[in-house]
Amino acid sequence: MTATALLGFGKRLGRAALDALLPPLCLSCQAIVDQPGSVCAACWSRLSFMGEPMCRRCGLPFPHDVGAEAECAACIADPPPWERARAVFAYDEASRGLILGFKHADRLHGAPAFGRWLARAGGELARDADIIAPVPLHWLRLALRRYNQAALLAQALAAATGRICIPDLLKRTRRTPSQGHLSRSERQKNVAGAFRARTCHRDQIAGKRVLIVDDVLTTGATVRASTKALLAAGAAQVDIVTLARVVRAE
Repeated sequence: MTATALLGFGKRLGRAALDALLPPLCLSCQAIVDQPGSVCAACWSRLSFMGEPMCRRCGLPFPHDVGAEAECAACIADPPPWERARAVFAYDEASRGLILGFKHADRLHGAPAFGRWLARAGGELARDADIIAPVPLHWLRLALRRYNQAALLAQALAAATGRICIPDLLKRTRRTPSQGHLSRSERQKNVAGAFRARTCHRDQIAGKRVLIVDDVLTTGATVRASTKALLAAGAAQVDIVTLARVVRAE
């Protein structure tokens, strides 16, 4: 047996021993699955993955094909500052546990899989990007949570696509209240001016295309404020990719 084959056998043996002690669990429902960082068949079948046809600008799914350049009524009425936004799946009852487990329950082992999903959903955006960057947390919230889920997603996407990730490209300048129960207008006021590009990265931003990563797009208030901060710092274009997005009827 060659050294390479022996090494491979050792890895498989170690994996089997680890799985016997700590079997891999579904990222959503915690049922036992075959591979670490995966979703069981039942949970996978319930996820509503995003795809064409969709709004060219915000990625809102359309019920039928109206053309590759079509935009939804909301984007026509109030064009967002970003160029394109895409998401892996809809934020709903089926995906909520997956998102909340990653965001609040330390189920961080799903990050590599999420990075690959983001790469599929936002492949064109990643190919066009010069820089990938997460939506930042305020330092106090980061200290309490111990990790920024958006930064983990951004780094996983960068690893899956070979692009450059700058985790601290943006800074949250003030601690904002939770957006959970705020209306669309309240969310926009809450985060208005709450972000800025770090001075040390301004030369890297100027004239570049930046891909912002976050976990969930709800009203778009947070990524809107982040986009404005990057454009103010000289970015040529900003795109958005998220793991999930809220889908509302037009």
